[in-house]
Amino acid sequence: MKAKTILSLLLMLCTLTATAINPHRVKRIDREIQKYVFIPKGQWMAGGVISYSEHDESNLNFLVLKNIDALGYDFKVSPYVGYFFHDNMAAGFRMAYNRTYLDLGSFDLNLGEDFNISLEDVYYLEHKYEASAFLRTYMPVGRSKIFGLFNECRLTYGYARGKNSTGSGTQYDGTFETSHNLEIGFAPGVTAFVTDWSAVEVSMGVMGFDFKWVDQKTNQIEHGKRRVSSGNFKINLFSINIGMTFYL
Repeated sequence: MKAKTILSLLLMLCTLTATAINPHRVKRIDREIQKYVFIPKGQWMAGGVISYSEHDESNLNFLVLKNIDALGYDFKVSPYVGYFFHDNMAAGFRMAYNRTYLDLGSFDLNLGEDFNISLEDVYYLEHKYEASAFLRTYMPVGRSKIFGLFNECRLTYGYARGKNSTGSGTQYDGTFETSHNLEIGFAPGVTAFVTDWSAVEVSMGVMGFDFKWVDQKTNQIEHGKRRVSSGNFKINLFSINIGMTFYL
């Protein structure tokens, strides 16, 4: 008897055995989910996210925080481009630049007579660069050609360089820091077309795994290191991003 015939008999025997063990097996539910083309194959997508925040405090008092004199800002820009190699599926590349600055002239924490913390001349500046490869899938809301959901899977490498210091004159203490991070995660979102070729997107921050390596050098003499690994699968409402995407 040929091997193909023996294999067919074995498959038939397994099927009959499974039916005999569970004759009332639950049937798969037909959820009537239809596949609609939201964005067709062959299109290009390009867009970006820009965010900027600034703060300026002078002799500010808030609860146990006293005499706050500070100036700072945070700026981030993240352009991206992608190509739809299949209906509702795109692959692409994303770049990001983030600059964070803080100049804290004075800061007092008053928790009573026996516990007071005072800081002066605190300075912090960091430049961060990121490169990501992503795979994005779309799904329309019902049969709508305007509103849709998407999920973006990302593999990101980041490099940052910064410095921080405290004090002045003979009391000056400064640290230079470089860091590398690798991030594997996904970012769900919602898109809404405002014209035939442009859409507004709202997405959450990346959820997934993050690995970070930090090297420090203080006063050009002392060396320090830090390694961090984390996993985050919680939606953070404070990490919502709003951007524009153009489809060509």
